[in-house]
Amino acid sequence: MMFTPNIDIATRVYNHNWKIDPIVRSLIDTDFYKLLMCQFILENHPRVRVVFNLINRTGNVPLADLIDKKELEEQLDHIRTLRLSRGESTWLRGNVFYGKRQMFRPEFIDWFENLQLPPYHLEIRDGQFELSFEGLWPEVMLWEIPALAVLTELRSRSILKKLGRFELQVLYARAMTRVWENTLRLGNLQDLRLADFGTRRRHSYLWQDWCVQALSEGLGNKFIGTSNCLIAMRREVEAIGTSAHELPMVYCALADSDEELADAPYQLLQDWQKEYDGNLRIILADTYGTEQLLKNAPDWLAKWTGIRIDSGMPGAMGEIALDWWKQRGEDISQKLLIFSDGLDVSTIEELHNQFSGRARLSFGWGTLLTNDFRGFAPDDGLAPISLVCKAASANNRPTVKLSDNPRKATGPEHLIEHYRNIFEVGAQVPMEVIV
Repeated sequence: MMFTPNIDIATRVYNHNWKIDPIVRSLIDTDFYKLLMCQFILENHPRVRVVFNLINRTGNVPLADLIDKKELEEQLDHIRTLRLSRGESTWLRGNVFYGKRQMFRPEFIDWFENLQLPPYHLEIRDGQFELSFEGLWPEVMLWEIPALAVLTELRSRSILKKLGRFELQVLYARAMTRVWENTLRLGNLQDLRLADFGTRRRHSYLWQDWCVQALSEGLGNKFIGTSNCLIAMRREVEAIGTSAHELPMVYCALADSDEELADAPYQLLQDWQKEYDGNLRIILADTYGTEQLLKNAPDWLAKWTGIRIDSGMPGAMGEIALDWWKQRGEDISQKLLIFSDGLDVSTIEELHNQFSGRARLSFGWGTLLTNDFRGFAPDDGLAPISLVCKAASANNRPTVKLSDNPRKATGPEHLIEHYRNIFEVGAQVPMEVIV
């Protein structure tokens, strides 16, 4: 483990300026799953054109009233100047990921080295930013994580600008204490496997980096890595991640008939199976309803390593997954459940107690690790919000996501209803969207 001397984050925040603190400082300041998906898309659908849109699901927080549009443009323009460095390229080419050397093909790295992120479109309407990205799928998809990180950190900075030096010191001391106490509490869980999944909605890059160091020291080998590639490289920890909802959303949008639409999620998984093996064969089942995907799944899918549960009632979804494997004759003790939706310490403890000893477990701790400043700022102005950047269309066809939580559904209303019929999604329990 490589550590550098701890940064006095409070003083750094007090002295924030553009030259020393661009929010996104590297093209690999992104989640590992984005790079895995990008390589996959370049191989399978390099010419598909997509639109990604920003969605603020916490509508009572008017981001455009908090963040200066010019400052946002400066940060986004800076990201378009970034290029893969020689050291970053070497790390991607030569490092071992998931036990495999040369996870990324030379032609993908060559493409990545020459990448400039495409232009963006930014407007303000009713106190919110309308931010969109349009172009070829492999290029546009790489905007999602840095765009969210910029908006979330600019919002944090807008609140922190109002605080004095002493107030900042106290605020960060309290936040550090919370992270450390939570880390020690989780350390009591036997056979815990926990990763940082907090890049997209982090308080700041510096804070995510500090959290990773805290988990590394406090949890030892129970901390299995971070989704953030830049931090993984600099801190010499594992880069963690597999795939996200945009893949089935785009695959389904490209379907030419209802029959192709119903089959599209399985076609995606079949294509992914040709590209990756082992622990990268993790089913993300909730895009169009977990129960429905598993019920109609081909037998070969039950052989995959595990399932990531990212919406709905996590305990119930975990039981559905275990029952499905049992019905397919699989040894559930060898299967992996990955929980990643809005986790806090109590939820991790509850799920660990429910499933420990029955299956292999892993937790992707996200926003409530890297952005848990609840109660620490005036009017709770640093409480995390639910900000996402989703694929809105593919080749001019709208995309749809249903989720196991209907409040997370996206897409035109008539298409949401059509997808619910095609995928036989019955009654769902609405749940509060925390992050």
